[in-house]
Amino acid sequence: MALERVVFLDRDGVINYDSVDYVKSWAEYRFLPGSLEALAALTAARYRMILITNQSIIGRGMVALEVLEDIHRRMAAAVEQAGGRIDDIFFCPHRPDEDCACRKPRPGMILQASRRHRIDLSCAIMIGDNAKDILCGRNAGCGATILVRSGCGAAAEKELAAAGIRPTAVAADLLDAAGMILSGRVAAEGRQPDAGRRQP
Repeated sequence: MALERVVFLDRDGVINYDSVDYVKSWAEYRFLPGSLEALAALTAARYRMILITNQSIIGRGMVALEVLEDIHRRMAAAVEQAGGRIDDIFFCPHRPDEDCACRKPRPGMILQASRRHRIDLSCAIMIGDNAKDILCGRNAGCGATILVRSGCGAAAEKELAAAGIRPTAVAADLLDAAGMILSGRVAAEGRQPDAGRRQP
């Protein structure tokens, strides 16, 4: 039976503060206000949370894979201590010029997650602060997308509007997005009309 009630999440700018210099260690990792509470609330409501994140710091040679894995272990432990749960983590280690299939906005990571966990993507929700996140969710066929204004969300909102693309909803931050989901204001029930269509 395919999993429903799945939320895909970007990392930087959604769960934690982003940085123009990249988050290169656990010492540089800081949770955004309300993000731990949001993850705990979604977990309590039996949503499965899967991280989908571009991490070109690996391909750029800025940090070792072991450092990124350490950040993710510590992040997941902190989320669990706060009452939440990250069910799985998918990251793209490639540089933009490598033209891989997994770097957002391409849907490779979400499609891999759907195969591993038997996810009905038409019932899944993608949350991100970047235009690439929203496009990734749409390209994969997610039933709903939420753009959060934390991180670079304000700029992403303008970028998407200029391209004539609208996310299902726009939220102030992850806690606001979680409230939209839990209240039923945003629901992924079947595919959007253009879901799965590659965007330019």
